[in-house]
Amino acid sequence: MTPGAPPAAPGAAAVPVEVVTAAEAEAASRRAAGWMAEHGLVAGDRIAFCLPSSAALLTAVLGALRTGIVPVLLNATLLDAERDALLVDAEPAAVVTDTAGLAELATGRPVELAPAPLTRPMHYTSGTTGRAKGVWSGLWDDQTAAAALADEAALWHFGPDDVHLVCSPMHHSVSVRFAGGTLLAGGTCVVLGRFDAATAVAALAGRLGPVPTTTFLAPAALARLLAPEVGAPDRFDALRLLVHAGSPCAPDLKRRALARVAPGVLWEFYGSTEGQFTACSPDEWLERPGTVGRARQGRTLSVDDTGTVWCRPPDFARFSYWGDPDKTASAWRDDGSFTVGDLGRLDADGYLYLDGRRDDLVISGGVNVYPAEVEGALHGVPGVAEVAVFGRDDLRWGQRVCAAVVPASGAGGDPVRLLAALEHHASATLAPYKRPKEYHVVDELPRTSTGKLRRLEVADWLGLEPARSDAGGEGQSEP
Repeated sequence: MTPGAPPAAPGAAAVPVEVVTAAEAEAASRRAAGWMAEHGLVAGDRIAFCLPSSAALLTAVLGALRTGIVPVLLNATLLDAERDALLVDAEPAAVVTDTAGLAELATGRPVELAPAPLTRPMHYTSGTTGRAKGVWSGLWDDQTAAAALADEAALWHFGPDDVHLVCSPMHHSVSVRFAGGTLLAGGTCVVLGRFDAATAVAALAGRLGPVPTTTFLAPAALARLLAPEVGAPDRFDALRLLVHAGSPCAPDLKRRALARVAPGVLWEFYGSTEGQFTACSPDEWLERPGTVGRARQGRTLSVDDTGTVWCRPPDFARFSYWGDPDKTASAWRDDGSFTVGDLGRLDADGYLYLDGRRDDLVISGGVNVYPAEVEGALHGVPGVAEVAVFGRDDLRWGQRVCAAVVPASGAGGDPVRLLAALEHHASATLAPYKRPKEYHVVDELPRTSTGKLRRLEVADWLGLEPARSDAGGEGQSEP
């Protein structure tokens, strides 16, 4: 594994960049799996990681997966209290939260690994309650494991000549799927410690290692990569595959990206932590602008009378929510279909168009933010009666987190002081990407006749003019 980094701009920290080949990954994964075995971990146990992306993290995760040990991948920017709450829920047999602990995994005695992962990582995702839930796939036999690996390989055609650029943090499911698929096919990965547009441009040009042939960029990252000030080249002709997903990609951004790559290169998919729904080639999108594609192989899509999108996946793609049978039951129908609550429509040819994000989710910088969690934290500020957290379009981040606050009756005081208290409390209790970037002090909030908050109308009700958005996305760096 070869470390490297581009020259840092004055006053800026260099972004770690590593290159790992299939042979290096195999050896490192075997050692990491050996360390886990030596410390008593067995198939079905969980090992939690809360670290930035790195080649060592990637290979440790693959070593765990190929012995049936379940990596629990947590956002490295979580505050201690947030992280610890998830660790209590996950009940891991081992926890790795620093580079010293990660390095220790490299000291294990190598063990044999299964040809394919025997499970999926457990990633945490939240619903409208704001309570994070682990997505749990259980353990697979060899036949099921082979089918799951082939499902990705058949769509993206991973091969030994591929060099995959890892831009997304590894607590997002797409990173391990694409990087792992490339390494298991004999290819090479270039891993960014965190997303930085200038570093990504240097990596794509081959200045930090081998020239990448594939990468995944959420729309937020894609917009930053193509921003004029970054100085990206007019063409990325070495790429055979550039994939985006996670939130809507503005048509203007999509067309600008299409102009920078060869025909057939820019794909997108629609999926979630829970599972994959569709894939869409560039030609399909050009013929049907706005679609997210048709059902992936082995899947069937449907839309019910409420507009909710359902997907019936292959057997290996079944999941449950860790420790939450009620939530699991609500996600699945008797016909084997599941939903994550998104709304959409299917045309006569089976192409899916999404009509909105599920519930009131805010996607800022490619990271999911759940208003109920942020509101719960801000309610702890003295002098606050009500809080409504909502998203507002943002040119850089896709959406930015905003909060409308109603002061408590009789609280009095200076609104400036209240805002300062809110910002201080948010800094102490919430990870940076969850903290509101705007606060609005108001006398009341818009509600229905039954008293329910009309969250999606808050921005309009405040008279805020939404910005034209070129961003969004699943999983890059946090604002």
